[in-house]
Amino acid sequence: MKLKRRQFLFLSSLSTIGVGFLGYAARRSNNASIATPSIATAATPTKKDLLLRFVSVSDTGTGEKTQYAVAKAMNVYHSQNPYDLVILAGDNIYTNGEMEKIGEVFERPYAPLLSQNVKFQACLGNHDIRNANGDLQVKYPRFNMNGRHYTFRHNQIQFFALDTNVNADWKNQLVWLEQELSHSDAPWKVVFGHHPVYSSGMYGSNPAFIKTLSPLLAKHNVQLYINGHEHNYERTRSINGTTYLISGAGADTRPVGRSDWTEYSASKLSFAAYEVYSDKIEISAIGTDNQVFDRGVISLKLA
Repeated sequence: MKLKRRQFLFLSSLSTIGVGFLGYAARRSNNASIATPSIATAATPTKKDLLLRFVSVSDTGTGEKTQYAVAKAMNVYHSQNPYDLVILAGDNIYTNGEMEKIGEVFERPYAPLLSQNVKFQACLGNHDIRNANGDLQVKYPRFNMNGRHYTFRHNQIQFFALDTNVNADWKNQLVWLEQELSHSDAPWKVVFGHHPVYSSGMYGSNPAFIKTLSPLLAKHNVQLYINGHEHNYERTRSINGTTYLISGAGADTRPVGRSDWTEYSASKLSFAAYEVYSDKIEISAIGTDNQVFDRGVISLKLA
């Protein structure tokens, strides 16, 4: 019951700005879909209309064999399907965000990718802010964080990184996000942060985010929200135009159920890969056996 008490304190402290966290609210259903596994490393012909290929992973920073196993799968995928961007969605350094561990939990596991100039774009998780409130990670060059929240663009895709922690400056951050989204002319908009909006995992969905963040994403036609925190994989159906994807099994797994909005969920060490085209984003969930265990497509809807 200690966790529930902590979450109550979190909610109380954030009530003035309407943002909080509600854990252990995972919903379950029995209508699980079945994905046919396929080898992720089968090279495909050059795709001339491919705008960007990138991957996402989260909750990685343990330095354990499991993290190295996922990192190896990311490298195998890169050798057959080159990408130059990784979305690193928080809890980059366990357990307390100690920067002295950066070699063992980041630089060595991802050395093959870093040596090929693959760029990691990180955000802060709840474990990361336990040391200097995450400021040292924000300043770390290889995390490429232009602040606690920031935006960057690749071709026709614009990314927006959020600090979703309980002590974030939510009032100003939401104003910033609204302004950046409204000014963006990118056809594809991807937002990422550490904590989930919708989840069937241990912590469950976040009612405050559903109330405050989700409508903002829908208003500005954000097609994809990526997060971690839950140590599993889960992809929702489109909810008011936005697909919510949890890619948090980068070094550990926890059980995950299903909800009525779940397209696919799995408790597997994994990362997610994305291929962006002018009219669609193809999503692949890839395990440490280098097999794709889920595929999804987000279609671009013209305003």
